[in-house]
Amino acid sequence: MNTAHDAPLVSLREVRKVYNAGLPSEAEVLHGIDLHIARGEFAALIGPSGSGKSTLLNILGLLERSTAGRYVLAGQDVQDLDDDGLTRMRRDTLGFVFQFHHLLPAYTALENVTLPAMARDGWVSPARRERARALLDAVGLTQAMDRQPAELSGGMQQRVAVARALMLEPALVLADEPTGNLDTASSDEVFALMRRMHEQVGTSFLVVTHDPRLAARCDRRIEMLDGRVAHDDGL
Repeated sequence: MNTAHDAPLVSLREVRKVYNAGLPSEAEVLHGIDLHIARGEFAALIGPSGSGKSTLLNILGLLERSTAGRYVLAGQDVQDLDDDGLTRMRRDTLGFVFQFHHLLPAYTALENVTLPAMARDGWVSPARRERARALLDAVGLTQAMDRQPAELSGGMQQRVAVARALMLEPALVLADEPTGNLDTASSDEVFALMRRMHEQVGTSFLVVTHDPRLAARCDRRIEMLDGRVAHDDGL
Protein backbone atom coordinates (compact mmCIF):
# COMPACT_ATOMS: atom_id res chain seq x y z
CA MET A 1 0.00 0.00 0.00
CA ASN A 2 1.31 3.48 -0.87
CA THR A 3 2.10 5.85 1.99
CA ALA A 4 2.21 9.65 2.01
CA HIS A 5 5.99 9.43 1.86
CA ASP A 6 5.77 7.37 -1.35
CA ALA A 7 3.61 10.01 -3.05
CA PRO A 8 5.29 12.62 -5.26
CA LEU A 9 6.61 15.63 -3.40
CA VAL A 10 5.18 17.83 -6.18
CA SER A 11 2.17 16.96 -8.30
CA LEU A 12 0.74 19.32 -10.92
CA ARG A 13 -2.36 18.34 -12.90
CA GLU A 14 -3.62 20.38 -15.84
CA VAL A 15 -2.17 23.59 -14.40
CA ARG A 16 -2.96 26.69 -16.43
CA LYS A 17 -2.03 30.31 -15.92
CA VAL A 18 -3.88 33.18 -17.58
CA TYR A 19 -2.96 36.82 -17.10
CA ASN A 20 -5.50 39.63 -17.53
CA ALA A 21 -8.38 37.16 -17.83
CA GLY A 22 -11.40 38.64 -19.58
CA LEU A 23 -9.50 41.64 -20.90
CA PRO A 24 -8.38 42.32 -24.48
CA SER A 25 -4.82 41.71 -23.28
CA GLU A 26 -5.66 38.24 -21.91
CA ALA A 27 -2.74 35.87 -22.30
CA GLU A 28 -2.49 32.21 -21.34
CA VAL A 29 1.14 31.38 -20.60
CA LEU A 30 0.82 27.86 -19.16
CA HIS A 31 -1.32 25.37 -21.05
CA GLY A 32 -2.25 22.39 -18.93
CA ILE A 33 1.03 21.45 -17.20
CA ASP A 34 1.31 17.93 -15.77
CA LEU A 35 4.43 17.49 -13.65
CA HIS A 36 5.52 15.24 -10.79
CA ILE A 37 8.70 15.55 -8.75
CA ALA A 38 9.67 12.77 -6.38
CA ARG A 39 11.29 13.22 -3.02
CA GLY A 40 15.05 13.32 -3.36
CA GLU A 41 15.13 14.22 -7.08
CA PHE A 42 17.66 16.59 -8.63
CA ALA A 43 16.09 17.96 -11.81
CA ALA A 44 16.75 20.75 -14.31
CA LEU A 45 14.07 22.98 -15.80
CA ILE A 46 15.21 24.25 -19.18
CA GLY A 47 13.78 26.09 -22.17
CA PRO A 48 14.10 29.36 -24.10
CA SER A 49 13.08 32.76 -22.74
CA GLY A 50 9.30 33.12 -22.86
CA SER A 51 8.68 29.39 -22.58
CA GLY A 52 6.92 29.69 -19.22
CA LYS A 53 9.74 28.61 -16.90
CA SER A 54 9.52 31.65 -14.63
CA THR A 55 5.73 31.46 -14.35
CA LEU A 56 5.91 27.75 -13.54
CA LEU A 57 8.60 28.39 -10.94
CA ASN A 58 6.50 31.13 -9.33
CA ILE A 59 3.57 28.73 -9.06
CA LEU A 60 5.76 25.95 -7.66
CA GLY A 61 7.22 28.47 -5.20
CA LEU A 62 3.72 29.55 -4.06
CA LEU A 63 4.44 33.09 -5.23
CA GLU A 64 1.55 32.99 -7.72
CA ARG A 65 -1.62 30.96 -7.89
CA SER A 66 -2.53 28.99 -10.99
CA THR A 67 -5.69 29.96 -12.87
CA ALA A 68 -6.84 26.34 -13.16
CA GLY A 69 -5.62 22.87 -12.34
CA ARG A 70 -4.39 21.18 -9.18
CA TYR A 71 -1.12 21.58 -7.29
CA VAL A 72 -0.33 19.22 -4.43
CA LEU A 73 2.85 19.94 -2.47
CA ALA A 74 4.02 17.53 0.24
CA GLY A 75 0.51 16.08 0.41
CA GLN A 76 -1.24 19.46 0.68
CA ASP A 77 -3.54 20.75 -2.07
CA VAL A 78 -2.36 24.35 -2.16
CA GLN A 79 -5.60 25.55 -3.76
CA ASP A 80 -7.21 24.95 -0.35
CA LEU A 81 -4.86 27.42 1.38
CA ASP A 82 -5.48 31.10 2.04
CA ASP A 83 -2.64 33.62 1.78
CA ASP A 84 -1.44 32.97 5.35
CA GLY A 85 -1.48 29.24 4.70
CA LEU A 86 0.55 29.70 1.52
CA THR A 87 3.09 31.76 3.46
CA ARG A 88 3.48 29.04 6.09
CA MET A 89 3.70 26.33 3.45
CA ARG A 90 6.34 28.27 1.53
CA ARG A 91 8.33 28.91 4.70
CA ASP A 92 8.18 25.35 6.02
CA THR A 93 8.49 23.33 2.80
CA LEU A 94 10.54 25.36 0.29
CA GLY A 95 13.98 26.89 0.01
CA PHE A 96 15.03 29.36 -2.68
CA VAL A 97 18.31 30.16 -4.42
CA PHE A 98 18.28 32.98 -6.97
CA GLN A 99 20.66 34.24 -9.65
CA PHE A 100 21.43 37.20 -7.42
CA HIS A 101 22.11 36.01 -3.89
CA HIS A 102 19.99 38.67 -2.11
CA LEU A 103 22.16 38.63 1.00
CA LEU A 104 21.63 41.51 3.41
CA PRO A 105 24.81 43.62 3.17
CA ALA A 106 24.89 44.74 6.82
CA TYR A 107 24.68 41.16 8.12
CA THR A 108 27.47 38.61 8.40
CA ALA A 109 27.39 35.35 6.48
CA LEU A 110 26.24 33.56 9.64
CA GLU A 111 23.48 36.09 10.29
CA ASN A 112 22.29 35.82 6.68
CA VAL A 113 21.99 32.05 7.00
CA THR A 114 19.96 32.37 10.21
CA LEU A 115 17.47 34.81 8.65
CA PRO A 116 14.84 32.16 7.76
CA ALA A 117 14.77 31.05 11.41
CA MET A 118 14.49 34.66 12.56
CA ALA A 119 11.63 35.28 10.12
CA ARG A 120 9.75 32.17 11.25
CA ASP A 121 10.35 32.19 14.99
CA GLY A 122 11.21 35.81 15.78
CA TRP A 123 14.55 34.77 17.27
CA VAL A 124 17.44 32.39 16.62
CA SER A 125 17.84 29.61 19.14
CA PRO A 126 21.28 28.25 20.03
CA ALA A 127 20.39 25.06 18.15
CA ARG A 128 19.46 27.03 15.02
CA ARG A 129 22.64 29.10 15.24
CA GLU A 130 24.65 25.88 15.52
CA ARG A 131 22.85 24.50 12.45
CA ALA A 132 23.77 27.66 10.53
CA ARG A 133 27.39 27.21 11.55
CA ALA A 134 27.31 23.58 10.44
CA LEU A 135 25.82 24.54 7.07
CA LEU A 136 28.49 27.18 6.47
CA ASP A 137 31.11 24.63 7.43
CA ALA A 138 29.53 22.17 4.95
CA VAL A 139 29.72 24.72 2.13
CA GLY A 140 33.37 25.46 2.89
CA LEU A 141 32.96 28.84 4.61
CA THR A 142 34.11 28.04 8.13
CA GLN A 143 36.58 30.93 8.04
CA ALA A 144 34.10 33.41 6.56
CA MET A 145 31.18 33.19 8.98
CA ASP A 146 31.77 36.64 10.43
CA ARG A 147 32.39 38.39 7.10
CA GLN A 148 29.85 40.60 5.41
CA PRO A 149 28.82 39.91 1.79
CA ALA A 150 31.02 42.70 0.40
CA GLU A 151 34.04 40.83 1.78
CA LEU A 152 33.13 37.64 -0.12
CA SER A 153 33.56 36.66 -3.77
CA GLY A 154 30.50 36.06 -5.93
CA GLY A 155 30.89 32.31 -5.62
CA MET A 156 31.23 32.55 -1.84
CA GLN A 157 28.12 34.72 -1.62
CA GLN A 158 26.16 32.14 -3.59
CA ARG A 159 27.40 29.40 -1.28
CA VAL A 160 26.00 31.42 1.63
CA ALA A 161 22.70 31.60 -0.28
CA VAL A 162 22.65 27.81 -0.68
CA ALA A 163 23.27 27.37 3.05
CA ARG A 164 20.48 29.84 3.82
CA ALA A 165 18.07 27.92 1.53
CA LEU A 166 18.72 24.78 3.58
CA MET A 167 18.44 26.44 6.99
CA LEU A 168 14.92 25.20 7.80
CA GLU A 169 15.44 21.78 6.19
CA PRO A 170 13.06 22.27 3.25
CA ALA A 171 11.70 19.37 1.28
CA LEU A 172 12.35 21.19 -2.01
CA VAL A 173 14.84 23.84 -3.09
CA LEU A 174 13.92 25.91 -6.14
CA ALA A 175 17.07 27.35 -7.72
CA ASP A 176 16.46 30.03 -10.38
CA GLU A 177 19.58 30.43 -12.54
CA PRO A 178 21.73 30.02 -9.41
CA THR A 179 24.99 30.18 -11.38
CA GLY A 180 23.89 32.67 -14.05
CA ASN A 181 25.84 35.54 -12.49
CA LEU A 182 29.08 33.61 -11.97
CA ASP A 183 32.14 32.80 -14.05
CA THR A 184 32.62 29.22 -15.22
CA ALA A 185 34.83 28.12 -12.34
CA SER A 186 32.54 29.59 -9.67
CA SER A 187 29.50 28.22 -11.51
CA ASP A 188 30.92 24.70 -11.44
CA GLU A 189 31.82 25.11 -7.77
CA VAL A 190 28.32 26.20 -6.72
CA PHE A 191 26.65 23.49 -8.81
CA ALA A 192 28.92 20.83 -7.30
CA LEU A 193 28.00 22.17 -3.87
CA MET A 194 24.27 21.83 -4.56
CA ARG A 195 24.79 18.27 -5.76
CA ARG A 196 26.79 17.45 -2.64
CA MET A 197 24.18 18.96 -0.32
CA HIS A 198 21.46 17.07 -2.19
CA GLU A 199 23.30 13.80 -1.68
CA GLN A 200 24.01 14.51 1.99
CA VAL A 201 20.58 15.70 3.14
CA GLY A 202 18.22 14.26 0.51
CA THR A 203 16.52 17.55 -0.30
CA SER A 204 14.88 17.69 -3.73
CA PHE A 205 16.26 20.33 -6.11
CA LEU A 206 14.67 21.88 -9.19
CA VAL A 207 17.27 24.00 -10.98
CA VAL A 208 16.30 26.48 -13.70
CA THR A 209 19.29 26.94 -15.99
CA HIS A 210 20.22 28.13 -19.46
CA ASP A 211 23.57 26.36 -19.17
CA PRO A 212 23.42 23.04 -21.08
CA ARG A 213 26.56 21.82 -19.28
CA LEU A 214 24.85 22.09 -15.91
CA ALA A 215 21.54 20.69 -17.17
CA ALA A 216 23.38 17.63 -18.49
CA ARG A 217 24.72 16.99 -14.97
CA CYS A 218 21.24 16.84 -13.43
CA ASP A 219 19.47 13.50 -13.04
CA ARG A 220 16.43 14.68 -15.00
CA ARG A 221 15.75 17.41 -17.57
CA ILE A 222 12.31 18.98 -17.99
CA GLU A 223 12.09 21.15 -21.09
CA MET A 224 9.50 23.91 -21.44
CA LEU A 225 8.38 25.29 -24.81
CA ASP A 226 5.50 27.68 -25.48
CA GLY A 227 3.93 27.15 -22.09
CA ARG A 228 4.00 23.35 -22.23
CA VAL A 229 6.32 20.55 -21.11
CA ALA A 230 7.90 19.66 -24.45
CA HIS A 231 10.19 16.92 -23.12
CA ASP A 232 10.79 15.22 -19.80
CA ASP A 233 13.42 12.53 -19.70
CA GLY A 234 12.14 11.45 -16.28
CA LEU A 235 9.07 9.94 -17.95
